[in-house]
Amino acid sequence: MEIQDLAKAIDGKLYGNDDFFSIDGFTGKFTFLNDSHTGDIVIRHWINETGIKMAFDKNIACLITQTPKDCAIEMAEKLNFPLIVCDKIELANAYALSHTIDKFSPNSTNVIITGTNGKSTTSHLIYHILKNAGYHVFTNTDSESEFNTLIDPMVSKLISDEVIENGEPDYLVIEVSEVQGWLGNLMENHAALMSAAVNPKVGVITNIAMDHIGLVNSIDDVFREISTVPDAIGDGVCVVNFDDDLVMKLNVRNPFYTSMSELNDENAVYYNGLGIVYDNQTILTNDELPFTGHHFIQNILSAVGAAISLGLDIHVIEEGVKSYKALNRRFAKLNDEPLIYDDFAHNPDGIRATISETKKLLTDNQTLYVVCAIRGSRGVEINQLNVEALVESMDDSIELILSSSNDVVNDLNFVEEDEREVFFNTLNENNVEFIHYDNLKECLSDTYNKADKKDIILLIGAQGMDPAESLLKDII
Repeated sequence: MEIQDLAKAIDGKLYGNDDFFSIDGFTGKFTFLNDSHTGDIVIRHWINETGIKMAFDKNIACLITQTPKDCAIEMAEKLNFPLIVCDKIELANAYALSHTIDKFSPNSTNVIITGTNGKSTTSHLIYHILKNAGYHVFTNTDSESEFNTLIDPMVSKLISDEVIENGEPDYLVIEVSEVQGWLGNLMENHAALMSAAVNPKVGVITNIAMDHIGLVNSIDDVFREISTVPDAIGDGVCVVNFDDDLVMKLNVRNPFYTSMSELNDENAVYYNGLGIVYDNQTILTNDELPFTGHHFIQNILSAVGAAISLGLDIHVIEEGVKSYKALNRRFAKLNDEPLIYDDFAHNPDGIRATISETKKLLTDNQTLYVVCAIRGSRGVEINQLNVEALVESMDDSIELILSSSNDVVNDLNFVEEDEREVFFNTLNENNVEFIHYDNLKECLSDTYNKADKKDIILLIGAQGMDPAESLLKDII
């Protein structure tokens, strides 16, 4: 690679030096400044003159940024150090991902998963099916969905590290955020850009719904972001949710359908109430499914559809699904008496689906305690939609408890006054009774002590509910 070609590919302008800085050129690794070594390329959203000095001292090949601060450019020129400044950092990260796969994992079969809900569970289940079958698999999915944004070179770094340590994977299973941005600005076509960089043989689109309010402000915006993904998948198979009207409006070249109702199509897998059916055969009964909630079965269908599209033997797929253990905070059972479930329901569809499924577990004279962490520093709009979803889900069997989780969140997830007020006002306007706690530990302790052994406690929310399991261990 020539540095001028790199700059041109990402629409960047080169400062400081017209060649890579290190004597041996570029190692092929894209990474972070703190983790970088001689010959690596670092990608950072912003850099100042101190960062340029660090890069110079580390003898890295060059540094790419969107926002040079203070005297970064002047320092690069003074040190004769190559600095590439681009208008869209996502172009650099997409290039890094594509280059990394081409260099370190050129023979792997690649899968991408995107959509509003169910990405992580679907990705992790595909990963498990393949790994259980004996394949070497890499995935960027983790329990807190930290690596699916692809707005930094983390996944590129992880792939190169994996290959160096363990050899080239047979499969890459890459979760892609359907909508992404930085500092409140939408990165247009993020999902398509990153999907194309992976060059997938199979792509999965789970659904299209509202999330990431502020980056997008209507369902039309979300549809527009996802609508370009099928082109990025190209001639690969695209596993699509037949039950989602917006997904079915996408222009898909080679579809494979999933549905919660019977489908008469050879390229389809569906759920008939008793189990999962493919090619007119029940391949997994209800008793063999790792979880039976409606939205989780949709995730299983997507994963099974992807595995079929990859050409895996049906028996291999069956064994993978039957042996699967869910990610943390995906309707995880934390206690038996009372039953406590914890789920990463953090947007309207997730809230409705999770409460709906939990209510099915109730019998006579049981109370369902829904403990919801308000989303902090995410804006009024998403919290308005979340509380409206709560209102729709309420009935006489439910007691609602809210937490601002001030004791466990950092500044990036602190619940602002207007976010709290939109919850309070909407619930009061709809005559929904609730209790609010500033701190999560007190909230969990009081709810646990209040609940009868026969009752059910459902914990939902994003970062504000993440520490719940560890806190409950002390409380219980």
